[in-house]
Amino acid sequence: MASSTLICDTEPWKELKAHVEDTNKTHLRDLLSDDKRSQSMMVEFDGILLDYSRQQATLETREKLFKLAEAASLKQKINRMYSGEHINSTENRSVLHVALRAPRDVVIQSDGKNVVPDVWKVLDKIQEFSERVRSGSWVGATGKQLKDVVAVGIGGSFLGPLFVHSALQTDPEAIESARGRQLRFLANVDPIDVAKSITGLNPETTLVVVVSKTFTTAETMLNARTLREWISSALGPSAVAKHMVAVSTNLTLVEKFGIDPNNAFAFWDWVGGRYSGTSFGV
Repeated sequence: MASSTLICDTEPWKELKAHVEDTNKTHLRDLLSDDKRSQSMMVEFDGILLDYSRQQATLETREKLFKLAEAASLKQKINRMYSGEHINSTENRSVLHVALRAPRDVVIQSDGKNVVPDVWKVLDKIQEFSERVRSGSWVGATGKQLKDVVAVGIGGSFLGPLFVHSALQTDPEAIESARGRQLRFLANVDPIDVAKSITGLNPETTLVVVVSKTFTTAETMLNARTLREWISSALGPSAVAKHMVAVSTNLTLVEKFGIDPNNAFAFWDWVGGRYSGTSFGV
């Protein structure tokens, strides 16, 4: 049974609050001069360095944060999430975005089913499709190679992919793979933004990716219909199947929209929309 005590009423919270008020009196420059502190606030894993030494915090701050996490039963809550419990009480669902980045041999259950094999089925499909587009074996309606992509989405379905795209812009391998191509994002329904997203693009060489968990989000669907018309008016209605794909949980509406279900990449209701960066297959 979860405690009814608010976390801000616990002693660890009050101690941390008092500690922070005291720590804020120390200049960050002075904190950084403590080599032991700075080194202990750097963690490296799998080639990624996390350096949080430039935060207004001390080793004591970290210990008090650990105590606060214990008071909040954070570890137990994480375990409940990984075990597939319906911790999304509002929608009575599991919260398993972590399954989207799980290794193939890991077992993560939702309602008694290991969801990891289904995740990898979609990830493999995304990889196969992406390689076909990059290699030129997947071409547009007129036989031309697709070299430009417009990603349509809003909220997490926009910010997630945008974040990953921004992060990869300085990666040498990503730079080489993207040579001669461009990726644009369309989130706003303002006609000016729509025009900007397709200015200079040729429908014959453009791929549109519609990212929407429910495929009912008003802004996203309005923009998707606008780009569908842009493609159809230039290349004919049948061209939609070659120039538009979808990332969604609602494959029924994807098909009704006119996108070939074979060109739809599924995810599940236990993936929150804000995690679309991962569900996008990156």
